[in-house]
Amino acid sequence: MKALKYILFLLLIVIIGTAIYIAVQPNSFEVSRTRTINAPASVIYNNVIDYKNWETWSSWIEADPDMKITLPEQTRGINSSYSWEDKDGIGTMKTIAAIPNESIQQQIQFADFPPSDISWNFKKNENGSTDATWTISGKDLPFGFKAFATFMGGMEKQIAPHYERSLEKLDSVVQQSMKVYTIKIDGETEYGGGFYMYKTTSATSANISQIIGKQFGEIMSYMAQNNIVSNGMPFTIYNEMNTENGTVIMSNAIPVRDRVVVDRASEIICGYIPKTKVLKTTLKGNYTYLPKAWETTMAHLGKYNLKQSNLKPFEIYTNDPGDFPNPANWITEIYIPIK
Repeated sequence: MKALKYILFLLLIVIIGTAIYIAVQPNSFEVSRTRTINAPASVIYNNVIDYKNWETWSSWIEADPDMKITLPEQTRGINSSYSWEDKDGIGTMKTIAAIPNESIQQQIQFADFPPSDISWNFKKNENGSTDATWTISGKDLPFGFKAFATFMGGMEKQIAPHYERSLEKLDSVVQQSMKVYTIKIDGETEYGGGFYMYKTTSATSANISQIIGKQFGEIMSYMAQNNIVSNGMPFTIYNEMNTENGTVIMSNAIPVRDRVVVDRASEIICGYIPKTKVLKTTLKGNYTYLPKAWETTMAHLGKYNLKQSNLKPFEIYTNDPGDFPNPANWITEIYIPIK
């Protein structure tokens, strides 16, 4: 009997000691992780702001495939939400504030525990990458929450590994989303023609993107200085293409409504393309897939025995990458004048 009382006394001491230990634990917590993702902030933001995308990169869902996810009608933006149910209970998350391409504020509620705050911050780097920081925090924690956290090894131990894995998967998902592309042979059609301002130069496969950007910048500057209004999207005429060494002689151009008379010393000239029959191909995706799109187009020419005319082939950049940060949404039209 004395032994039982002694055991009960020790057990009481352990319980009291544990309760005191839990009670003196901090009344707040914060867990944060950052990952540098080689993608524009807007591309990452557009993925995270929509809960229907979370299933593809959430570490918790990866760890528990039987987790039941419920998506409401609104899954994107402020007041959007989603909920889940697993072996530990029911949870919900709601977006309460957002600054496009910069930050997202959310609130998470799990079981009967008090809600915690979630924040996302997207910091743009000079090299085009983005530091994505994911943080969860809570304050004024009740005894039950602190007891749960203590017995589970602490919030850092419970959450940090999931944040790290989720950010790793988010990185992979974003990278894959930017690699999506399609090449469509639209077939024979007619190009309406018109005047354009252009500048001619040479380039290699290694520097063509930088040179094209520089050329368009110089043409637009010239047009602004001379009050010349553009009349369409920029395009590139390929005067010569050497597939063996990857070099080209090209004229980068911007359409204008009427013929423009320029100074003879000017490197920027006014040209004209007549209305002509063409074979048209559309690439939707990064400009890095243009060689493949041209290869597909030339193969189509050969397959159907279509003959090129004396006019030079060209490609039109139909939307502005500044308005479409994800390269998968860039659209380029290839035109090969044919007889």
